[in-house]
Amino acid sequence: MDVTVDVAGGETVTVSVDEGTYGDLLAAVDLSPHEASVFVDGTPRPVDGSVTETEVQVVRLVRGG
Repeated sequence: MDVTVDVAGGETVTVSVDEGTYGDLLAAVDLSPHEASVFVDGTPRPVDGSVTETEVQVVRLVRGG
């Protein structure tokens, strides 16, 4: 299945996954669960959840010091 991954403030990438997880989608766009979250229709998804949608949004988390 092809999934369109829209990275907020960045690029939009199409990733091919078969029975993948949201964590796999993050890895495909070179991000880790520690620096970004995956959302579907405004609802966050767990990194170990199975991907069933064809479009997701990735939002980078803000960190400061």
